[in-house]
Amino acid sequence: MDRIRIRGGRPLHGQVRISGSKNAALPLMAAALLTEETLRLTNLPHLADIATLANVLRQHGVELRINGEAEGGSGGSVLELTAARIINARAEYELVRKMRASVLVLGPLLARQGYAEVSLPGGCAIGTRPVDLHLKALETLGARIELEEGYIKAEAPNGLKGAEVVFPKVSVGATENLLMAAALAAGETRLVNAAREPEIGDLAACLTKMGAAITGVGTDTLTIQGVARLHGAEHAVIPDRIETGTYAMAAAITDGELELVGADVGQLRAAMEKLTEAGLRVVESNRGITVSRSNGRLRGIDVSTDPYPGFPTDLQAQFMALMATADGASMVTETIFENRFMHVPELHRMGANITIDGSTALVRGRERLVGAPVMASDLRASAGLVLAGLAAEGETVVNRVYHLDRGYEHMEEKLAVCGADIERVRENR
Repeated sequence: MDRIRIRGGRPLHGQVRISGSKNAALPLMAAALLTEETLRLTNLPHLADIATLANVLRQHGVELRINGEAEGGSGGSVLELTAARIINARAEYELVRKMRASVLVLGPLLARQGYAEVSLPGGCAIGTRPVDLHLKALETLGARIELEEGYIKAEAPNGLKGAEVVFPKVSVGATENLLMAAALAAGETRLVNAAREPEIGDLAACLTKMGAAITGVGTDTLTIQGVARLHGAEHAVIPDRIETGTYAMAAAITDGELELVGADVGQLRAAMEKLTEAGLRVVESNRGITVSRSNGRLRGIDVSTDPYPGFPTDLQAQFMALMATADGASMVTETIFENRFMHVPELHRMGANITIDGSTALVRGRERLVGAPVMASDLRASAGLVLAGLAAEGETVVNRVYHLDRGYEHMEEKLAVCGADIERVRENR
């Protein structure tokens, strides 16, 4: 497996172009199943998860064409997806097990074909993340669902019917699946206690371009008037707010200064407010944002993850690495996933002083971390370990970086251009 080697202690300076959002791109790709016409997505990031979902869609009969960068060289691929005919409504285990987001094909397939058979998903080991919220909500729209031999078998032979769906807890994936399914359901659907993440709004904007009728975007209640068919459209993927937060913390942890080109700070207010409280200076411009420390070492502050617009769970590991080098103590509380402190033992190897008590970690900042060999357990944990390595004395080797490749586009290259001593060590093949 590839590894990333970092020799820490170098402040970062320069520009980082923020890529298109992985978490927005995946449901947008799945939305191509809703129409026989072509959906053209621009600003698509080059990521392992994008390739995985592309393979899932191909098995359903979707034709995919990658056209390189968009005009103007703003970065990101242009992907055209055409599902003129669904040739297979079964999403096989061998593909779905690689990524939990593959379950997003369930709603579109069921809405368009009246039948879908999708393997129960796999993915990162950061919690159970059950799909029961997806299934119960689809049943409310009239689907009949059974679980057999590890597969979700869903059918709606007379089509889905609009209804009121009240989610018992906020779920981004379930909101996305139901938003797509409801677009082709007969009548009106109301999604109550829906997720409000910017990625939900991006999906709704794309579906609207395709002919869907959606109101309430940005609130916790979405109303969808079902239509008989959707058509093709062109849509630009929004910038990745998690990548923005990660590189902002990279500047902070190395006492450097980075211009994050294309960043949309409006999608990340809660995180930026916390980083500012800790001592980060954030300057907005028409190009993005510039981030640096405002005065000396950062201060330890407390953070609790929450659904949007709260502090994102996908920035928790990176923030913990940052607080491990701050002045004073901080409390980091994880409320979204029950198993998302797997990076803590690896940070211990680098000298971090962190004590876990249930869903809360007490972080006592140290002036220096020390390089060590560490192992990534999931996507965001791997980013946190890279940040720690950037600040540590000596050499850090991050193993299992295939996790990193799922969600960060050319991370080591972007950091190297800004002065980091970082390289990818390729597996001998």
